[in-house]
Amino acid sequence: MVRRGVGLRRGAGSPLPWALLLLAIFLGLAFPATGRAQELADFDYEHLSFRGLTAEWGYLFPNRVQETPSLSVRADLGFLGPGVRVVTGVTHWSSFLVPQEVGRLEDRVQELVFEQSGQEVEVDLGRVEWSDVAVHADAHMMWRVPFGLITYAGLGLTAHVMSGGGRAVADTFVEDLLNSVRAGVNVHGGVEYPVTRWFRVLGQGRFEVLEDLRYLEFRVGGQLLLRDWVPGEGG
Repeated sequence: MVRRGVGLRRGAGSPLPWALLLLAIFLGLAFPATGRAQELADFDYEHLSFRGLTAEWGYLFPNRVQETPSLSVRADLGFLGPGVRVVTGVTHWSSFLVPQEVGRLEDRVQELVFEQSGQEVEVDLGRVEWSDVAVHADAHMMWRVPFGLITYAGLGLTAHVMSGGGRAVADTFVEDLLNSVRAGVNVHGGVEYPVTRWFRVLGQGRFEVLEDLRYLEFRVGGQLLLRDWVPGEGG
């Protein structure tokens, strides 16, 4: 049994180099599209307002936890500039650490117990759950393509409220280690098809980077528009 109060040293990795790389990728995607997006919403704050809601179902392919579905809701906040849309939203997913990660964690716990007490113990953490409530703010560079489709590429910042659990880790330092608030960055792209003037179907791919977790996510969903299109957005 692992007692509360023993600390683990956290890795020294930082998401900053990844953020710079993703920013470079985003700029490379956005600038070629800028010329085609100039017809979309002039630089005018009249287009920056709440426009609609989107509900999405997704599926994650993470590096430390098992593949798992996700649910998301986001709000369309309108256009900040020519073809630059601002959105914010919340995503939730829950999964279990892969066996390799659980094994590494058990080894670290055993080493810490031996260092502090001189006793060799067998640690069995069982299944360790990890869940996330992510609040994100994204900027989309949008442009129109043939067949009535609207495409976009974007970059976003995310606050992840992570929560861990499991029968063997409840009320221990392992649970404290898994419970945290972490910053993340993401790069993403998607396509939308206006079924009617007030409803769209959409698909999106995202790559999210945290300090010690990365995942690729694919989403599909529907968007309900509560305001009319801006100039150049449709028709």
